[in-house]
Amino acid sequence: MADVPIVVGINRTQDGSLAVAVGESGMYSLQKDRVTRRKGHWGRLGDLPDSYLPALPQLKEPVDLVVECYSCDSEMEHASAYHGEMRETLSLRRGAPVALISHHLAHLYGAFYPSPFGQAAGLVIDAQGSRVRDFTERVELPPGTDGELLEVASFYRCARGRIECVAKQLWDGDWARPAGLGAFYALLTAALWPGEGDEEKVMGLAAYGDPDALGLPDLDVRGHEVHIPAAWMAAFGAATGYEPGGEEFRRAADLAAAGQRAFERALTRLAGWLHDRTGLDALVFAGGAALNVPANGRLLRESPFREVFVPPSPHAGGTAVGCALYGLITCLGVESRFRWTDDFLGPDADAGAVEAAVRALPDDLYAERPGDLVAEVAALLASGRVVGLYEGRGESGPRGLGHRSVLADPRRPGLRDYVNREVRGREWFRPLAPVVPADQAGRYFEIDRPAPFRQYAAPVRPAYRELLPAVTHADGTAALQTAERATTPFLYALLTAWQRRTGVPVLVNTSLSGPGEPLAETPEHAVELLRTTGLHALAMPPYLIRRREEPPLAT
Repeated sequence: MADVPIVVGINRTQDGSLAVAVGESGMYSLQKDRVTRRKGHWGRLGDLPDSYLPALPQLKEPVDLVVECYSCDSEMEHASAYHGEMRETLSLRRGAPVALISHHLAHLYGAFYPSPFGQAAGLVIDAQGSRVRDFTERVELPPGTDGELLEVASFYRCARGRIECVAKQLWDGDWARPAGLGAFYALLTAALWPGEGDEEKVMGLAAYGDPDALGLPDLDVRGHEVHIPAAWMAAFGAATGYEPGGEEFRRAADLAAAGQRAFERALTRLAGWLHDRTGLDALVFAGGAALNVPANGRLLRESPFREVFVPPSPHAGGTAVGCALYGLITCLGVESRFRWTDDFLGPDADAGAVEAAVRALPDDLYAERPGDLVAEVAALLASGRVVGLYEGRGESGPRGLGHRSVLADPRRPGLRDYVNREVRGREWFRPLAPVVPADQAGRYFEIDRPAPFRQYAAPVRPAYRELLPAVTHADGTAALQTAERATTPFLYALLTAWQRRTGVPVLVNTSLSGPGEPLAETPEHAVELLRTTGLHALAMPPYLIRRREEPPLAT
């Protein structure tokens, strides 16, 4: 690799992550939590030698440039210690610089440059990004703007070779008077579940509520800014949290439904403002808000943009890729050919690691090597069993997309409850996602384009809702993934075999992870999930691993 440039990008904040751009098209990315097994694990000193270097051999090559991004947290105060750690851990070329870019700019580079567009509007929304004093991009701000203010939404006009920030919404960070869509959804989530990282629970719960029941208003959208009405702050203060049943459940679901609708309407209005400002037909959307699958589906259906692209890792964990691309493109002047055709950016697959995991299987598991692994997995699924799939490089984003997946039969209504309870260890109302060949998606779902990263919710066509109960959510939608032979060959072959067996080319595909955990990263992680959850089998090509005493089938 010594004859191609190597750029390391590091996200030092929430969802700590590292990416390595190797030449024009090579890209690796790893979130820290895949190694530490602490979901959403923040970046800290020690990450390079302890988490990233052992997993990514590319870091042992001579490095031409390091690009970091922080957010508004205190990690930037340790920059000199981080740089000392880099010098001790990495093989930096003589004179290799360390560059710093602000948070939203890193989001944008990770979304626009790997997108299929030559030019596009760019939208970045999260709860809070960098402070004004730490911006590394040019943006027109009023004279005397306080350097301590935080970016909460950024709006761009993008072309390859030119990025222009046309506006930002700023906030002083005082949670007594919050502003922005990201802060709104964070408060909505906290009103229902304490702690962080439960936004997907709100999205799932919203389908069971009545958005009009509490009489809450839309958010106050003024051009490119979103403000939170007092009625919403009162509702958050009065909320008693989520309870699994009774009147408390209904009130929680109604609050989630009202909040989700308000979020979607405000997001659509922001997109309309940006379209008017740029006049462009394509949009790239990133930041934590871009993980909101129902809202993304609404953008597709109702915004004035003809094309909407959401990367597979739009959250803070994806900013490491943005940092690496910024270094390659803007600092080194190398035209990147990396595109988001798949999300399999983890460390290179190690066949020796799979063999070692099989040799070390505990007594309660056994491995077979079927002559036709695809057919064997299809037969297990047809019998009502739930099968994990572990192969190849892991996904860089938070969703299992065919390399770290849990698969099941979507025609069985009891399987949603079984997978949520016995495998994923999460609430009963959480939807399961379908996967379908891209060329057949339009028959079963109201969608007219590929969705390889499960980033949009689309209605299930009414004729197929009873056929696919395990993946049809309460509101009639599904957060579908489309599969193609070129990017997910094993999964595509399995869908083909499944259709031959059942007549239906759709499977349940949810993430290969246990309760509260990130995606499985190593073969050992996958084997442990088979042992400790309700999985019936684990496909780890070329092996099929079974339990000697398997759990009961879903009723």
